Amino acid sequence: MSTLSPRDLVERLNWRYATKKFDATKKIPADTWAALEQSLLLAPSSFGLQPWAFVVVNDRATREKLVAASWNQSQIRDASHLVVFALRKNLKASDAEKWIDRVAEVRKVSRESLDGYRQMMVGFLGNPPGGFKIDDWSARQVYIALGTFLTSCAALGIDACPMEGLQAPEYDRILGLTKQGLATVCVATAGYRAADDAYAGLAKVRYPSEQILLRM
Repeated sequence: MSTLSPRDLVERLNWRYATKKFDATKKIPADTWAALEQSLLLAPSSFGLQPWAFVVVNDRATREKLVAASWNQSQIRDASHLVVFALRKNLKASDAEKWIDRVAEVRKVSRESLDGYRQMMVGFLGNPPGGFKIDDWSARQVYIALGTFLTSCAALGIDACPMEGLQAPEYDRILGLTKQGLATVCVATAGYRAADDAYAGLAKVRYPSEQILLRM
């Protein structure tokens, strides 16, 4: 299996930035986008439950409506692709049972062999600790998928921008997510940076490593 070298990885991560202006004339090739969709499907989540859905919005008229719900940020319109990261609301014990069915099917094992795993998930979702909010937990899982997507974009030389500057209820309304039991958390735009995006050439600013990486 071919891999990025350590140096290549760091170079790709230094190259990426939150793209503020996309070249609307450039589109991500189909095979590259297919790989990025796979990065979403393969993103890790607690228990493997995947408490999310990823809405790829290609329709131009819908994208225009979402611009207004995103404080008129041009990335929503101009990026090659737009992904809405949504959580599945109100996960409960039955969702754990459904997931166990899927694990048994794919791995060709009996449900009984997964009973310890099942009980752990059912206990967590059916009787969460006091004050624990399942939807908040699901939203944190969604951000894991977002990070996976952004890193995958950088590795493939695709520009991207994570965005929280939006009116989530409006996204839910425009995309009809509420009736599907979904709720918008954030979005990511992906494509190719415009030649005149002033942010592209700025030095990346981070605190010194000794302040952030604590070795014990």
